[in-house]
Amino acid sequence: MNLFQLDEGYRYNSDTLLLYDFVTSFKPKGNLLDVGCGCGILGLLIKRDFPLLSLHLLDVQIQNCTLAKENAMQNKVPIESLTCNDFLKQKFEQKFDFIISNPPFYHKGTMKSDDDSLSISRHSSHLPFEKFSEKVTKSLTNKGYFIFCYDAKQLDFITHALLENGLKIEDMCFVHVSADKEASLVLVRARKSSKSLCKIHPPLFVYEKGELSPKVQAIFNKSQTKSLSWKI
Repeated sequence: MNLFQLDEGYRYNSDTLLLYDFVTSFKPKGNLLDVGCGCGILGLLIKRDFPLLSLHLLDVQIQNCTLAKENAMQNKVPIESLTCNDFLKQKFEQKFDFIISNPPFYHKGTMKSDDDSLSISRHSSHLPFEKFSEKVTKSLTNKGYFIFCYDAKQLDFITHALLENGLKIEDMCFVHVSADKEASLVLVRARKSSKSLCKIHPPLFVYEKGELSPKVQAIFNKSQTKSLSWKI
């Protein structure tokens, strides 16, 4: 999949591709909303693999919405809707079976970029997780799923926010740069009104012996993405 990206500002990275693989492992169906879609990569890849999905994209930044629309057209991936608005303020006419997101999760105290686009895409102050979880619950169908990635060091915080809003973690996978490093990312599948116990998946190591691990290389090969330059 060829994807236009801005030469400067936020650009997707491996986190999104790892989340893409995590989401597709659950074979999503029905109505799916990608919150903070950026250039559209996450939602478009999932729709490519599951063409019967009804895909909805949302981003607060106009330039990202422009990119997502262009990428959908260029790759001939149909989308049901594309909304340019703050998720917390958006009023939806329907509820979703899946809400997915690679949200901003840089915590308070982390140095913010002078680039507004980067700051909005990276810092949780622009989409506080407590409010995010609350709006997700209201926007999901009964027993709907919320699948996302987040800073692993904030697991206690996100778990509390999810439970406070009726979302129970059913699946979790920790991502490590290598076996000797602490987890840097956590992939989470939570479900509305769930009573299931949480399944902890085997850890995912990005590098093994200084090279991409076979698992991560397989994910990159599966995604088949290529970045193209987009200048405003």
